[in-house]
Amino acid sequence: MPFSDLGLSPKVLSAVEAAGYTSPTPIQEQAIPHVLARRDVLGIAQTGTGKTAAFVLPMLTMLETGRARARMPRTLILEPTRELAAQVEESFIKYGAKHKLNVALIIGGVSFDNQDVKLTRGVDVLIATPGRLLDHSERGRLLMSGVELLVIDEADRMLDMGFIPDIERICKLVPFTRQTLFFTATMPPEIRRITEQFLHNPVRVEVAKPASTVDAITQQLVKTGREPHDKRDTLRRLIRNADSFKNAIIFCNRKREVAQLHRSLVRHGFNAAALHGDLDQSARTAALDSFRNGEVKLLIASDVAARGLDIPDVSHVFNFDVPHHPDDYVHRIGRTGRAGKTGVAITIVAPMDSKSVAAIEKLIGQSIPWAGDPPAAEETLAPPHREHRGSRHEGRRDHGRQRQRDERKPTDRSMDKPMDERRPIPTPMPVAAVERGPAPAPRAPAPMPRASTPAPRAEDLRPRPAPAPVRHREPPVDPATSHLPAFLLRPIRAKA
Repeated sequence: MPFSDLGLSPKVLSAVEAAGYTSPTPIQEQAIPHVLARRDVLGIAQTGTGKTAAFVLPMLTMLETGRARARMPRTLILEPTRELAAQVEESFIKYGAKHKLNVALIIGGVSFDNQDVKLTRGVDVLIATPGRLLDHSERGRLLMSGVELLVIDEADRMLDMGFIPDIERICKLVPFTRQTLFFTATMPPEIRRITEQFLHNPVRVEVAKPASTVDAITQQLVKTGREPHDKRDTLRRLIRNADSFKNAIIFCNRKREVAQLHRSLVRHGFNAAALHGDLDQSARTAALDSFRNGEVKLLIASDVAARGLDIPDVSHVFNFDVPHHPDDYVHRIGRTGRAGKTGVAITIVAPMDSKSVAAIEKLIGQSIPWAGDPPAAEETLAPPHREHRGSRHEGRRDHGRQRQRDERKPTDRSMDKPMDERRPIPTPMPVAAVERGPAPAPRAPAPMPRASTPAPRAEDLRPRPAPAPVRHREPPVDPATSHLPAFLLRPIRAKA
């Protein structure tokens, strides 16, 4: 089916033809007619299938009529990362060359003042990340009551980055009668709940099963040692021996590992650049541009580069770390094998990564072959526990404390036994007795002679009156020298 049968305007068709595209992809072919019909769309497709053009092209056709108002955008597109937002802006510039539309990019790392100027002029298309969009809304610089079309792109990535509460807030700020386009590659339970809450009778467009991989990608597993330097040695060997190598994206799980691996590869003579979330926007843009232009052959990145980035000609993808979430594996290897080209995805597997590999194979529904011999069963066991050793002084302090505890502990274990089986605990002898030797046995006291007691007299048996109580009188207190208050020094008369 050609693009002319989808209902797009002549301006959009001429821009698509100038870009060199003749036929739509499956997701574009099924989604564009429903978008033009003002229906809510739930699009599920694997990465690299042309989801961006599936909503950009019909939006350009719909925006040919109408006019933007100050601080009230007509359409809103939400993206999880700055790179994806900038890429969508480039698509509007490329396909909307003959349209006089105001497109604004609202992302972090850029001055608020420049963005306020664009919003004041009026925006037809607002492309934003959730955090910066809510910042403008809370400042009162942005009104979303005029949004006619809401696009939520890469929704599963939004979930991974913790943007779902922000998405719920934004959906409550836009009008209830808006049209919503929802695109995702996977459907976790949380994403399904969001679609049921904010989409109204959507059309489900699914061109591939969730979390499926492209057949044009050759997938391999390579075993390595436990230590980080073993993985770096394995990666350098794979890059040097790769067939038809042009460039590669190397994925790590942590930003710190991205920086360490980048320094290691540069030190060994490789032309590499780093991309992770801690870099400022100018550094991230420069790294991507240098990789797209061919100035850099290796791009070491975190999962910020795993979703939606349009880098059409990547020959290899290396997973330096096996991803913790199986869905991330699908998005990572989807950076190669795009636009009908073939690609190679190699995952470096350490002995403790066996469970993560099994989860990935269960998700994609196929087993990934090993390049070489697979690891033995004993190699997949967890590494032995290493005892933590502190500084020398800390060890001395701990040793002294342990020695004191050992001295206080009784060595007799008989207290753990029942009462009738315990041994009697001897009474300690005094120090003087220990020094002088054993004390002699005590002698029995001699019997005292009994004295004759006289008989009591009659006057001794009479009851005697009780003695009068003795009153102790305190010496008089001198008020001049006493520190007590005056009212306490007043004489008190005793009652008769």
